[in-house]
Amino acid sequence: MGYPSDVSDAAWAIIEPLLPSERGRWARPAQDNRRYFNGMMWIMRAGSPWRYLPPEYGKWNSVYVRFRRWAEGGVWDGILETLV
Repeated sequence: MGYPSDVSDAAWAIIEPLLPSERGRWARPAQDNRRYFNGMMWIMRAGSPWRYLPPEYGKWNSVYVRFRRWAEGGVWDGILETLV
């Protein structure tokens, strides 16, 4: 990866425990939360449509679905409270 929006190891140590563990769906293994989180950060920084997410972050729709699930579950609120 290596994009400027990728989260550092120090920041990830703080953020990772705040994220729900992901189970695989329909007999597929869950993708790495850090990879998806970095993809979400790329979208936020670039202001780009989800469809233009670089493929190294995973399928754009999968990243978007997880983003929405975290938003609906209050995960982003918890991250912001912790980081503030």
